[in-house]
Parts: sequence; C-alpha cells; structure tokens
Amino acid sequence: MAKAKTHFSCQGCGFQAAKWLGKCPDCGAWNSLVEETAPVVDDRRPAWGASGGSLKPVLLKDVVAEAEDRRRTGIEEFDRVLGGGVVPGSLVLLGGDPGIGKSTLLLSALDRLSRNGPALYVSGEESLHQTRMRADRLGVKSQKLHLYAETNAEAVLAAAEQLKPNALVVDSIQTLFLPELGSAPGSISQVREVAGRLMAYAKRTGVPTFLVGHVTKDGSIAGPRVLEHMVDTVLYFEGERGHPFRILRAHKNRFGSTNEIGVFEMKGAGLTEVADPSALFLSERPVGQSGSVVTSTLNGTRPLLVEVQALVAPTGYGTARRTAMGVDGNRVALLAAVLEKKEDVQLVGCDIFVNVAGGMQLSEPASDLAVAVALASSLKNRAVDAQTLVLGEIGLAGEVRAVGQVEPRLVEAQKMGFKRVVLPKASARRGEGAKLELMGVETLGEALHALLD
Repeated sequence: MAKAKTHFSCQGCGFQAAKWLGKCPDCGAWNSLVEETAPVVDDRRPAWGASGGSLKPVLLKDVVAEAEDRRRTGIEEFDRVLGGGVVPGSLVLLGGDPGIGKSTLLLSALDRLSRNGPALYVSGEESLHQTRMRADRLGVKSQKLHLYAETNAEAVLAAAEQLKPNALVVDSIQTLFLPELGSAPGSISQVREVAGRLMAYAKRTGVPTFLVGHVTKDGSIAGPRVLEHMVDTVLYFEGERGHPFRILRAHKNRFGSTNEIGVFEMKGAGLTEVADPSALFLSERPVGQSGSVVTSTLNGTRPLLVEVQALVAPTGYGTARRTAMGVDGNRVALLAAVLEKKEDVQLVGCDIFVNVAGGMQLSEPASDLAVAVALASSLKNRAVDAQTLVLGEIGLAGEVRAVGQVEPRLVEAQKMGFKRVVLPKASARRGEGAKLELMGVETLGEALHALLD
C-alpha cells in the first residue's frame, strides 16, 4: 500500500495545489484552499462500475434498445418535471435554498414509491425522531418506508445492498463521508467520491437515487462542478421567502425536457400541487390600475399567464434607479431606451421598478412588449384593459417580432376568460382559429396606441 499524500483543494472549484495558497489561481476565491488527504489507490480493487459494464466495445447496431419503464411518484407536478416519471437507475440531484421544501417533496414522493416495495430514506442531518415528526405532519402512511440516520457512505451502501429498495433518498450528499478519505464531510473530494459510489450503485442495481444538495450564496449547488455532470437530472427548487409558491425547475435532464416546471404551494401540511397556476398567479391582480399587464410565458409544454407590474415615479436623486424582479434588469434598461428613442416616452429622471407577481421568472423575449406597455401605462397613468393579453418581442428599431408556439398561449388565454390579445402581426396569422379578438401590431407605437389611447 502506498503512503497517503496530502494536497490542498479549493472548496469552490476543485483546483488542487501542492501547497497552501491564499487565492485560488483558477476561480480567484480567497482562503478557499483546504488541506485534504489523497485517497490511497489499491490496484487490487476494481474500479467503479467495472463489474456492471461490458468487457469489450460493442457495435451500436448490436445494442438492444429497451423501452423506458418510468415509475410514477403520484405527484403530477414532480413527474412532469422528471419527464413523465422516475427512470430506474437514474441519479437525480435536487438543490435549493434552506427550508424551501426539498426534504418535504422527496419524503412525500418516497411515501408513494414505497407502496410497491421497500424504500430507504437516509438522513444525515436529522435524527429518526425529527424525520418521523415531519412524516406525521405530511401524512405519510407507508408501511414499507425505512429510515436510516447515518453519515458513513459505506454503511449507507451496505444497508441499501441488504434492503434492495425501490428508491433511495440521500439527504444530503454533503453530510456523507468515506472513512478512507482524510477530509471533512462536504469537501470537494468527499462529495465527488461519495457521488461516484452512489452513481455506480444506482446504475448497477437499477435503483433510482435522489440526492439533496446544499446551495452556496450565489444559488449554485455546493461542491465540485463535476457533481452536476455525474448525475442524470439536476432539479432546482426556486421561490421567494415572502411567497408561498415554489417552482421546481429542471436544469439538466437526460430523460426529458429541461423547460418543464412544476408549481407547488407551501402550506401547513406540506407542499400542495398547483394544477392551474395561471389562475393562482392572477387571483389577486388589481383591476383598473395603471402599470399592470398580463402576458404569457411558455415553460416546456405548459403556458402560464403572469402579471407584469411596473412603477414609474420621479426620482429624488441625481441618478435614476432601475430595479427589476423576475425580469432581466439589462432587458428592462434596453426596453426603456427603445421607449425613449422611438416613441418619445420620457423616462429620464424617473425611477423604474418592474416586478413579476407571484415570484415567477420571465426569461423568454415574448414578454418584452408587456414590460414596455407596463412602463408606458405607469408613466401616463392609464390602465390597460383587464381582459387583454399582451405578447411580443421588441427589437432595437422598435419593431415587434413574432413569438413561438402561439397556439397553446391563446388556448390558455381563452380558458382564463381573456377577450383580446395584442401580439405581433406575424403571430396573429397563426392563431386565426382561436375564439379571441387578435390585434396584430408591427411596431411598439401601434401597440401603445391600441392599448393606451
């Protein structure tokens, strides 16, 4: 056996150095290098997955294709984000802010998955008594759900091999450690090695494995970046602390779309699915108030109607403020410049505040026209018709460009009781079959004239 060696690893990016450095040369983080013991390599031990892989390369045409046998968790919003259910042998990483509902969601999903066989919930942060208290609050009734409070990764894998569960949850990956590594739990080497062992177990046995991951101050999952590359699916739980709504979003999914989202509402008894999020987001919309415009955003196959709010007020300082929540701040500044240059909407000397109600994030350009109309509506103090939906992308010349997948957006608008839609003229031709009044516009000026004059 070779003698163990030590090195210094950056806890932010995984960079390794032979000696301690105050600043990481790779990511530039200060005081992030921690001394770790390199694992001793035993040549007699087979590598990960060596027993489960093929002994020699095979031709693609000789590989037998198997149909995906997905397991439904019974939580429709969760299954939607996963791509239709849990794939056997998949490794899923779930991240999010503390207290946002990661453990609650997985414990509820495991309750349903364990009805056809045993399931194992490994808790490295809570005792068995604390986990039982949460299970009682959530109404978990499964008789085949096993709990295990352990942080030794080898003991966890041994228990899983003996139990042979239908599903495995590890809460969290940062609390597990391998005794042969000298570093502390949560370090770069520990997270990487433990994730590798769990990945080999999931692929060899076909047991779907869920990992809970802590997040850093900037919202990314703590640990090495390679952790997100190793897993099959990366899910993020998003939501503002002041809002009861939680949005589950897939940032990576080898078995489904990364554009799907699931909407939940946090209540006293846990997370509740929101089957009609458009109605929920528009339930408290003010009617007859300036600066309020409804638009449609598409997440995967689901169209959502959300309210864009804008407030334009004279500034009391030398430099006007530009604040945006739920929309890219640079995009808001660009739209304000187009309004001033092309439509003579004087926003100079005014503070601009833009907010998307309900904590939603608008990332597609189809909401540009709604943001611009909301700014002009607030400045002129003229309300937009409450039964009008606004869609369109705005170019730097003030033109309104077409948006994609207009048909499902119009169907959702009709279902929610809207009567008129202002949208690009090119998109209006594709939605002529809808039972709505479609008003096609080519420029930002036409849209402002139709909505505010």
